[in-house]
Amino acid sequence: MADASQRRGRRRGGGAARPRGWCCSFAGVPPSPDHRSLPSAAASVPAAASPAGGGGGGRKLPPKSPSSLPSFQGSPASSRLAGLGGLIDPRRILSPGRVSPIDPDESIPLPLPLPLPMPPRAEAVEDVVPTEQLASASALASASAVVPLVAVREDDGGNEAMDLRLFIRGRDGRCVVMELDSRVLCDSSAFFAGMAPDAGFAAGGGGGSGKRIEVDGVENVEAFRTAVELMYEPDPVRWLAAAGMSRAIDVLEVSSSIMFDKGINACLTYIEASPWSENEEEKLKSLFARCTFDEAISQDVLARLRTHSSSSSEDLAVHLIQSVTSSTNSGARKDMQSLVNGLLSKSSVYQKDLVGLHKESIYRIILSCFGKLVDLFEEATESANHTAQVLVAQEGKPLIERISRQTENLNWLLDILVNNDMAEEFVELWAMQDGLIKMHKEASPMIRYELSRISAGVFIALGKGKVQCRGDLRSLLFYVWFGPMLLDFGWLQRCSKGLDVRSLEENIGHALLTLSLKQQQFLFEEWFQCFASRGAECPNLTRAFQVWWRRSFVRSSVEAGR
Repeated sequence: MADASQRRGRRRGGGAARPRGWCCSFAGVPPSPDHRSLPSAAASVPAAASPAGGGGGGRKLPPKSPSSLPSFQGSPASSRLAGLGGLIDPRRILSPGRVSPIDPDESIPLPLPLPLPMPPRAEAVEDVVPTEQLASASALASASAVVPLVAVREDDGGNEAMDLRLFIRGRDGRCVVMELDSRVLCDSSAFFAGMAPDAGFAAGGGGGSGKRIEVDGVENVEAFRTAVELMYEPDPVRWLAAAGMSRAIDVLEVSSSIMFDKGINACLTYIEASPWSENEEEKLKSLFARCTFDEAISQDVLARLRTHSSSSSEDLAVHLIQSVTSSTNSGARKDMQSLVNGLLSKSSVYQKDLVGLHKESIYRIILSCFGKLVDLFEEATESANHTAQVLVAQEGKPLIERISRQTENLNWLLDILVNNDMAEEFVELWAMQDGLIKMHKEASPMIRYELSRISAGVFIALGKGKVQCRGDLRSLLFYVWFGPMLLDFGWLQRCSKGLDVRSLEENIGHALLTLSLKQQQFLFEEWFQCFASRGAECPNLTRAFQVWWRRSFVRSSVEAGR
C-alpha cells in the first residue's frame, strides 16, 4: 500500500511539474512553417522588456486576436476544415495522431513589435492652407489644392525661393493654391507683375514670406494652372507636345489674357508645327476671332486658317472633274469619282459656301467627251471586220476599253448635273447626236451598246422626275434613242456595269407616259412587236402599256357612254 501510495505521489508530483493547459487550452499556436503568428498591434512591447520567470506564470501569452486566424486559414488543411467554423484546434490539425505537450512559455515566442509610424514631413505640414487665410470658406470647401512649384536660379546658389502663394478661383467655386517663386512669376507675366503686393516685388531681392495673389472668376482653372506651370518649364514646346493640341489651345488663350509672351510664342510654335483635327481647327478659329495676337508670330498659324487663293472652289471643282475624265487608270478613276461626288454633294459638310458649279465649264468637258466618243466610233466603223477592230490598241488600251471609259465619264457627268439641277442641256445634246446615231447602226453590238448605257441614264433621270424638259425635246429623245435601246437591252443585261436594269425598265415606262397619247401609241406598238419576238432580250414595259391602254380606250369609252 505504501509503495502504491508513493507511486501515486510521484505521479502527482510529476504531473505538477509539467505545464498545464496543453490539453484544454488553445491560447497559443505552435511555431510551425504553416503557422507563424502575425505581429499584433497590441503586442508592441519588445520581448526583452517582459519579466523573466521560470514557471508557467512568469510571462503571459498574447491574448487571442483575429490576427491568428490567417495562419490557420492559410494552412493546407484550411480548405477542407473551413466548414467546421473554427471548432477544431489548429494544433490537432498540425499534429495528426498523438498530441504532445506544448509548453507555452518556451515554444511560443512573443510577437514582434510593429515599426513606429514615420512622422509627417515638414513640407506636407507646410502645404496645408489655413482656413483663415482664404477670403471665402465656401471656396475651400469646394476643392482646394496646394501645388508647390520651386524655381531654382543660378544666382541663388541652388536655394529655393517659394515666397508667394497664388490663389486661383474658378467660376464653379473650385480653388487651386500654388506656391511659387515670385521673381519668375512676375518676370514672365505683366499681368502678375501689376498685381504685386509691393513695389519691389518683381525686382527680386528675396522678398518676405506671406505674399499672395488672388485671381477670381477663372473660366478654365486647369488651363490657368497649366499656363503658370509653363513659366517654370525649361522647354515649354516639348512640354506642350506631351500635353496635346487641345490643351495647348486652352493655354494659348490663358497666356494671352495674362500677357505671358513666352507662353504665347511656345503655344503658337507648337500649334503651327502640329496637325489639327476639324474640331481643333474650329476651336482655333474661334480663339483668333476673340483674341488678338502679334501678326509677326501668328502669321504661320493664320496661313493655315485663312485661304489666300484667288481661285474659287467652283474653279477647283471643275479642274478636279477634268482630271477625272482624263484619267486612264480605271481603279483610280473610280476612287476619284467617289471623292468628287462626296465633295459636290448637297449634304456634304464641305458644301457650306459653295454657290454652284460653273455650268459652262462642265458642259465644255461634256462636249470634249462627246467629241472623243465620236472619234472612237469612227475608228471602230472604218473596218468591216469589227471583231478584229476592237482588238486594236492605242496608248496601251484596246478600243473597246477607251469607248467604255468615255461612256463612263459621260454618265458620271450626267449624275453631277442631275444632282445640281443642270441636266436639261445634256438631254438636248444627247438627242442631237446625229453622228453617233448613224454609227450605232453600223457598229458591232459589243461596242454600240455603250451608247445605250448613256441613254439609260437619261431615261432614268426623266422617269424619276429629276430632269424637266420640254415636250418636243422628250419626243425627239424617244424618237432617236428608244429603238437602239430595244436592240441593246440584252447586252445591257449581260454587261450591266453597275446599271440597275429593273430600275431602267420601270423608268423608261414612266418617261414614255409623259408624252402625248398619240406618241405613246406609236412607241408602245414598236415595243410590243419587239417584245413579242425577243422576249427577255427586250425591256418589260407591261405596266406602262396597261396604263396607256386604260387612258386611251377604257377611259374614253366610259366618257363616251355618259
